[in-house]
Amino acid sequence: MIKSKRGQTLGITIVALIFVFIIGMMTINFLFDEVSTFRVNLNCADAAAITDGTKLLCLVVDTSIPYWIFLIFSITIGAVVARMYL
Repeated sequence: MIKSKRGQTLGITIVALIFVFIIGMMTINFLFDEVSTFRVNLNCADAAAITDGTKLLCLVVDTSIPYWIFLIFSITIGAVVARMYL
């Protein structure tokens, strides 16, 4: 009896996580503009003219979008797997 309930809630979970995935990917469009503005304001294109700390900050900001994508995938896949096996 518990197995049939898991099957029913798994469908609802997948639909909800598709919604979360789409919303998460839509927010990346806002991050692109902010990262571009940040890079221009810090002069990240001219590596010879900035300090080492600024170079590190430019690197961290440049990796924010791949981290965001990885976070979205991790949340959606993790929630489906948790619903199936827990």
